[in-house]
Amino acid sequence: MVNFVAAEKQLVHGVMKMAGLRPKSVEIEPGTVMNFWAPSSSKRKKHEEVVKKGVVVLVHGFAADGIFTWQFQVGALTRNYDVYIPDLLFFGGSTTSTTDRSPAFQAQCLAKALQGALDIHSCVVIGFSYGGFVAFNMAHLYPSLVSSLVISGSVTAMTDSITQTIFQRLGFSSFSDLLLPSDVKGVKKLLSVGAKKNIWLPNRLYRDFLKVMFTNRKERGELLDGLVISDKDATIPNFSQTILLLWGDNDQIFDIELAKNMKEQLGDKATLQRIKKAGHLVHLERPCVYNKYLKEFLALSVQANRAK
Repeated sequence: MVNFVAAEKQLVHGVMKMAGLRPKSVEIEPGTVMNFWAPSSSKRKKHEEVVKKGVVVLVHGFAADGIFTWQFQVGALTRNYDVYIPDLLFFGGSTTSTTDRSPAFQAQCLAKALQGALDIHSCVVIGFSYGGFVAFNMAHLYPSLVSSLVISGSVTAMTDSITQTIFQRLGFSSFSDLLLPSDVKGVKKLLSVGAKKNIWLPNRLYRDFLKVMFTNRKERGELLDGLVISDKDATIPNFSQTILLLWGDNDQIFDIELAKNMKEQLGDKATLQRIKKAGHLVHLERPCVYNKYLKEFLALSVQANRAK
């Protein structure tokens, strides 16, 4: 029987290839491999001969891999930028034999892949949800690599207090309960929390999504365990980058008040842009509006980076 989500992934892969992207595996160290969708070598060489383009790295959330997460952004960006879409460790075939499950380790692996095998020395990093934690860590650890940041539905650190507030508001007991559903009912609950409006789909599609997207359950559970830190250990880094917080007004997980507070903590280099009629999955619910704000920020960011 055909898995419709797997079939859609193949269709999206075809669209990515039409946009000039190709899958590429990067061995970061023995036992650690990170997969990417990246510009084909001929496409990138042509870009470098005509005009030096900005590099954009799209970092996905927890419920899907890179391509599925950013399928509505790729076409809007590849004409003007070299776009790289990683699959974080334990997503989309990326894996490691090490036991470190922290967002900082994901950030280190991503940075090493970009700077090493992919020969990237400056980029704008766009992180959604779990990918936002990785993006913040990258910006902090590799300021010369990350020129600016776009963050949607994430915070600089997932503290005990933020975690408990989310659980109380949504009625979940753990992040695994929310983000690692084991049945159709759990997938429906996850998507209902993620989107502003409930979207009816037949149970068959929820089952297909569950089979395709929620692999490596043990390791992903460990990633969630490695995400939360105590309040006393949480600090706000002094980021050198300009930061755009691009937020769904009705985000039920990281609500708009949390985004406002984070903007104040980050200071003058951060800007908060709210998108109405959208929840946590703002880039999927309102892709045209999301892409508009994204392209405006990228144009200014890449121009400023070239002037340095």
